[in-house]
Amino acid sequence: MTGTEATLFWGFLVVYGIVMYALSPKSLNAESFYKGADDQGRPVGQWSLTASIFISWIFAKSVTNAANLGAAYGVTGGLAYAAYWLSIPVAGYIIYLIRTQTGAGSLQEFLTSRFGRLAALSFSAAILIRLYNEVWSNTAVVGGYFGSPGDWPYYTAAMVFTAFTLAYSLKGGLRSSIFTDVIQAVVFVFFVAAVLFLIIPANDPRTLLTTGEFRLEAGMDLLLVAGLQLFSYPFHDPVLTDRGFVNREKTMLKSFVVAGLLGFVAVFVFSLVGVHAQINGIAANGNAPAAVGQALGLTALFLMSVVMMTSAGSTLDSTFTSFSKSIAVDLPRLARRAAERLPSMKVGAAVMIIFAILGNLPMFAGTDILKATTISGTMVMGLAPVFLFYGFTRWSPWSFHLSFWTGLILGLLLALGLIPRSWAIGEGAYALLLGTNAWGILLCSAGFFVPLVLRRLRGRGLATTEAGG
Repeated sequence: MTGTEATLFWGFLVVYGIVMYALSPKSLNAESFYKGADDQGRPVGQWSLTASIFISWIFAKSVTNAANLGAAYGVTGGLAYAAYWLSIPVAGYIIYLIRTQTGAGSLQEFLTSRFGRLAALSFSAAILIRLYNEVWSNTAVVGGYFGSPGDWPYYTAAMVFTAFTLAYSLKGGLRSSIFTDVIQAVVFVFFVAAVLFLIIPANDPRTLLTTGEFRLEAGMDLLLVAGLQLFSYPFHDPVLTDRGFVNREKTMLKSFVVAGLLGFVAVFVFSLVGVHAQINGIAANGNAPAAVGQALGLTALFLMSVVMMTSAGSTLDSTFTSFSKSIAVDLPRLARRAAERLPSMKVGAAVMIIFAILGNLPMFAGTDILKATTISGTMVMGLAPVFLFYGFTRWSPWSFHLSFWTGLILGLLLALGLIPRSWAIGEGAYALLLGTNAWGILLCSAGFFVPLVLRRLRGRGLATTEAGG
């Protein structure tokens, strides 16, 4: 990085951190810190909630992955990754049903009422792992615009970025996170538009939008994986689901639908950065946005870095607040060690600080960020039957555990390379991933329904015995 580049990039990072801290509101009570309400107890407005859902799910690693897939598979790859954002309306609708039909105030409360406390604890453990991964995977992307892994600018930028985000998160908790999300959403959209202003004129638009093939071996397998994970993937992300309980049901549902559709468009549009790289023979090298930015010059590279910082910041502050609520509020309630009264803001703040430190440790170990979405999505495939078919039972802990743990075990086996090749569907790079998800969702669904079928058969047997007697 040249002196001019260093001054520009570090200058923006410092200004960004100071401005976000100065503008973010301060929470004066626990209701504001943990639930996002204002000082008078009023819930988040619809458009603020929409913007928050939209930008908090535009992870830095996600837009990087979208561009990388665009570089590898053209628009097919971009569509495959953008399809994950369609799970936001799915989650919104199911949470709407849960709230209106059961009156639950959180997913943990709902799971406890239908499947038992152990089910809710298992679910909480899964989402804590997800939140942990969100820290290093986003700070590492930001660090990549300041240096390479192993270089001091890489780690310094990542830690400075973490410190700034932590500072304003401590100031206001969820209220601060949602407020800054609105600002970050506006900045993100503006700079993505600026990037497209550089990309589109450099290509024939028709070529840009038609590069790619709809074949299993050309990225279609990943598109099908996304389609299978739509019904499970969003539920292990409290950054998203926590926002499903901060406003009235219909307002929440509208926000989820609009945010999901906007997210789909935004991610697909950004994947065109990778398609540009493929058309023009630019080697992505695992980071298509940075490669394209370097090829187009300093202005483009700076625009890319701003997109990454705003998307990473919106995700990171939401991650801090969600982890804080999970540890300080949800888990103590599950353990029956807390009343309905919210804990002190100091407890949540302490959790954030510890989490910010521990969450960055994998970055120093050089963990690969690009497998985070598909592998974690596979591990939680067992949540799909739980949330899709909960209406078939009033109480069935075994239905949850047979579905959830089957999916988790299959996801771990896939990560360890122990799924047999015979499970693969097609010959593409994601053939085994597709096969594991396709067969896995059938196994998880069977696990969910087996206890219900056995209970019904047992009930019929008892009824027959009594009638015979």
